[in-house]
Amino acid sequence: MTSEASDRRVLSSSRIQVSQGFVTMLIALVALVALSVFVAPSSLTPGVLLGMIPFAVVLAVAGLGQMLVVQQAGIDLSVPGAVSIAVVLITHVPYGDSGKLGIAVLLCILVAVVNGLVNGILVGILGLNAVITTLGTNALLFGAILAISGGVPRTTTPLLADVMSGSLLGVPNTVILLALTLLLVSLLLKRTPAGRRFEGVGASPSAARAMGIRVRTHKVGAYVGAQLLYAFAGIILGGVVAQPTAYLGNNYLLPSVAVVVLGGTSLLGGRGFPVATIVAAVFLTQLEQFSLALGVPYAARTLMQAAALVIGVAIYTVNWGAVRRWIASRGDRSARPVSA
Repeated sequence: MTSEASDRRVLSSSRIQVSQGFVTMLIALVALVALSVFVAPSSLTPGVLLGMIPFAVVLAVAGLGQMLVVQQAGIDLSVPGAVSIAVVLITHVPYGDSGKLGIAVLLCILVAVVNGLVNGILVGILGLNAVITTLGTNALLFGAILAISGGVPRTTTPLLADVMSGSLLGVPNTVILLALTLLLVSLLLKRTPAGRRFEGVGASPSAARAMGIRVRTHKVGAYVGAQLLYAFAGIILGGVVAQPTAYLGNNYLLPSVAVVVLGGTSLLGGRGFPVATIVAAVFLTQLEQFSLALGVPYAARTLMQAAALVIGVAIYTVNWGAVRRWIASRGDRSARPVSA
């Protein structure tokens, strides 16, 4: 092998791989911002953007959690309950006392781990249907939420509110927290042997099992990791909203799935794309602001989120090459002269 060929191989192996989902969502986000400038400029004012960022962060963190489960060819419908119970615990346990905030955070972590283990054992080990199982645990979580809160919201603690509303060198703390979360998830998934095994299990459980990888352990770990991220999203949300209700998590079920699919993670399992998932979360949040600026009703906004999910599935699952070949073949047939 010549030195020139060797150099080309080194350069090609050192290139930064950019996923299709990242490129697609970045183009979509730029197009949406450009459209907002001309059609709804009020959705891009500094005040609106500063108010939008924390909610985009919450969706992005919840989306990263959902991504872990989708990578294992599952789906987690307990997102609303998981986020909401973290909101309730982080506000009701301290009851305005910042000194008790640490205990509340530990309780959020404990509940997340227990719920993740329940989901993981039922789905990953016992083989129960993920949709039914996570819907059931979601109902149990809302039962616990009502028992703790009594349906009465409480004001967030001053310390948590200061942290979530503050900034460092002009960068909002919520953005810094998201960046740290992204860094942690990306390093674990992409730069560790455990992360590569995790993606391998999601891509082909049978092949991973044949290689001696503990498939069930990775599936359980996906649900535990997801619940920890949902809890973190709930803690952020509990600090962003001055008096959060017990049902704020309901806003993140469909969007958490949509950002994962739009980011390019296959519903059949396999590789996950954390950065693309975050870009998709920013896109959906800005789409929400764009719709609000135009006065679009809530029902229509929900339909828009559902449409985004369908479009994401179509983009990454439809064999567009086969579609193009079929269209070309139809065109060739129509162009042929009809014999007498």
